[in-house]
Amino acid sequence: MSIERIVEQALQDGYLTPAMEAEVGRICDTASELSIEEYMALDRLMGALLTGEVVAVPRKQFINVMEELVLTESIARAAEIEATSDCTLDLGDIAAYALNRLPPLYATTEEGAEYQRNKAKEELQALIAQKVNEAIGRNLDQPDFFPERQAIGKNTGDELLSQMSSLLQSYAPKYEAAI
Repeated sequence: MSIERIVEQALQDGYLTPAMEAEVGRICDTASELSIEEYMALDRLMGALLTGEVVAVPRKQFINVMEELVLTESIARAAEIEATSDCTLDLGDIAAYALNRLPPLYATTEEGAEYQRNKAKEELQALIAQKVNEAIGRNLDQPDFFPERQAIGKNTGDELLSQMSSLLQSYAPKYEAAI
């Protein structure tokens, strides 16, 4: 979207969203030189912001307290398991699995986050532990997929066809009967 179009939209809506602001910033950063029209549009936007005709919507910080709780539980459980065995767990996979099965607990202030933490510890701690344990179980059960695999290299057409033929043959060895 162009600067002029963004300014028109902001004037029409009465709001300059964070996305619009970021797009104007990106255009200004990447352009070697702005046109007269772009400067005039930016001047109109600045005037509208100063008079209150357009209001800049502040960026809002959101905290998902469930992420903190799941990560804390995941780290504690993974540390126990890794200390007593030779396996390595993927915390990102474990947390994502558990978070996809738990309700989000968003807050916009630290007071709200503290409320959500206390509520979750009282009402959801057992469920959090259960989902983290399920995630760890799935992570431990994952097979080591084809450790001998190699990426297809950038080769000429004939070499690529040969690699693809070998790959297909390894997946379907009896597909083509020998002539």
